[in-house]
Amino acid sequence: MTAELRDPVAGHTEDLTKPSWRSTTFAALEDPTYRRLWTGGLISFLAVQMEFIARGWLAFKLTGSNAGLGAVYLGFGVPMLLLTPWGGVAADRLSKRSVLMGCQSLLAASSAMVAIAVALDALTYPMLIAAAVLQGAGFSFLGPARMAFTGELVGRERLGNAVVLQQMSMNGTRVFGPSVAGLLIGVKFFGVGGVYVMTTCLMLATLVNTSRLPHGRPPESRINRAPLAEMADGVRYVGSRRPVLILVLTSLIVVMFAFPYVAFLPTIADRVFDVGSTGYGLLSGASAVGALGASLLIAGRAGSKSALRIQIAAGVLFGAGVALLGFIPSFGLGLVVIAIVGAASSAFQSLNNSLVLDSTDVAYHGRVQSLMMLSFSGFGMMALPLGAIADNVGISKTMLGMGTIAMLAVVVSAVLRTRDRQPLAAV
Repeated sequence: MTAELRDPVAGHTEDLTKPSWRSTTFAALEDPTYRRLWTGGLISFLAVQMEFIARGWLAFKLTGSNAGLGAVYLGFGVPMLLLTPWGGVAADRLSKRSVLMGCQSLLAASSAMVAIAVALDALTYPMLIAAAVLQGAGFSFLGPARMAFTGELVGRERLGNAVVLQQMSMNGTRVFGPSVAGLLIGVKFFGVGGVYVMTTCLMLATLVNTSRLPHGRPPESRINRAPLAEMADGVRYVGSRRPVLILVLTSLIVVMFAFPYVAFLPTIADRVFDVGSTGYGLLSGASAVGALGASLLIAGRAGSKSALRIQIAAGVLFGAGVALLGFIPSFGLGLVVIAIVGAASSAFQSLNNSLVLDSTDVAYHGRVQSLMMLSFSGFGMMALPLGAIADNVGISKTMLGMGTIAMLAVVVSAVLRTRDRQPLAAV
């Protein structure tokens, strides 16, 4: 990345050797269309974060086991595994606005289904899994479309910043969403059903906002082939670029084995710290505070030469934090550690996405992002076996193993990239 940023509207080049904090941190938000996309993401992320808390608490209360929590995440992960590659194809060949609106409608429907079932006192555990399946299907198409739309709107110069800003919006909602949801679940007249009503309304508001975006159609010159052929082409594209392939595989391992820590926060809150749903919300909120702080710090560095070094350090710190989380002796110290885990995971994930997309042709953004998102399907699927392991050997030993695997994956990827001696930007 150069030390200059060209303003296409004013037609001049601005010296960024001494940029202001605001101009570098929020550069992509200067585009009004991206600002609308970002705002829609902010609202939908808030709904999703609140629903994650409510669904995890319902699963824990309905089953009382870590395996029960893991099965709900499995219901989320399986459709992502099966559908995310198709979501990447859809993002590269269809109207991105239409894809986003279809996903948001599905997410609103899944939330409304649970809200009605809770209101009628008819909710069952299979229904909760069914809602997770619908949400996983929606995310399979939403993520690639949103990322491909971002690249189309802001261009390559600001892509790294835009990716981190999207992560920042998600982390910002994680500051308030989990804590508010945890508190509201404990309010008798509101409860978990009220939380699902709120998330449904928020998702409908996102749908209205998205309808005002441009169509986001692919260029007319683009040659469409059979969807399966386009999917295979995306896989070949990543496979032929070793530095990108290493980043994608590292993300897969780290997310699969370390990110399931969020599935076990209800267990840690209830059985380790004995702080109930309110403490569960506070743990999630502390993680979000750390993640938001990290996003603010790295937003201006997402496209810099130091991005790769920061990504490696953040990945190692994330794994170490997860490994230690099960051995924390007090709730107060647990909040500190979980904040560090949130900061490190946010920095790793956003910089990893930025590095990959910055080295990818725009025509492949949707399909490459879909391969990145497969890691989250793995995260959902790994939550069940990890939950079963935690039920048998204990949550502390399980999380120690999870964090260790993540650290090793990051270290090995760093060694492989060093041996290649090939700058990522040269891809």
